[in-house]
Amino acid sequence: MDNTAELWSVPVTYAAIGATQADDLLRYPPKGFRPIERRVRIGHGPERWEYAWLQTLSWGIQRKAGFHVVELERPVEVAEGTYVPVAFDKDGVPVRSAASSVGDEVTYAPSGVSLIQPGDTALMKWLFWPATIPTRVVYVIDEPDRKGFAYGTLPGHPERGEEAFVVERRADDSVWLVIRAFSRPANAFFWAAYPALRMMQAIFTARYGRALTGSIPDLRA
Repeated sequence: MDNTAELWSVPVTYAAIGATQADDLLRYPPKGFRPIERRVRIGHGPERWEYAWLQTLSWGIQRKAGFHVVELERPVEVAEGTYVPVAFDKDGVPVRSAASSVGDEVTYAPSGVSLIQPGDTALMKWLFWPATIPTRVVYVIDEPDRKGFAYGTLPGHPERGEEAFVVERRADDSVWLVIRAFSRPANAFFWAAYPALRMMQAIFTARYGRALTGSIPDLRA
């Protein structure tokens, strides 16, 4: 789709919105879709945790994997109509989110980084792919020890489906990245190129897993 303004008027290209949250995704994926899951330990301690979730909720994983990401401005009516869930601790008590709302459209972390919100739309571009890849954020997880988001495919994406990127902090203070997805080729042309699509998906999933490892830069630099 060349007219990016039209992206706000079209739905995602699959029906099972939010299915990447299902515990039994790998056993019972949406009919006709192939599921994947990858869990990667990316480090340990509070600095790694803060760095990882900030990167995750600001498209850092995709950018570090080699994508150029352009975030489209959200219309006011989309921002006002978006439901942002309340976070709860393990006892079911509402907790204050690590992010705070500023104005009607943008959410910021304490460091000042703008964060992803449900309903956001982005265009991803890879150097060797001739077209932009449109996606929409379908949900955001903002819990004390789990933070992340999932995006769904829009018309123009080579696949149909959903992919989630969630950072988890466990009881031993280890930090993990969990990637879950279900997908299928978008049309007959991409079905013909399915082996190549699967290979590229495996390559980028591995890149995503490495995106949050390595040295931690100064978050306030």
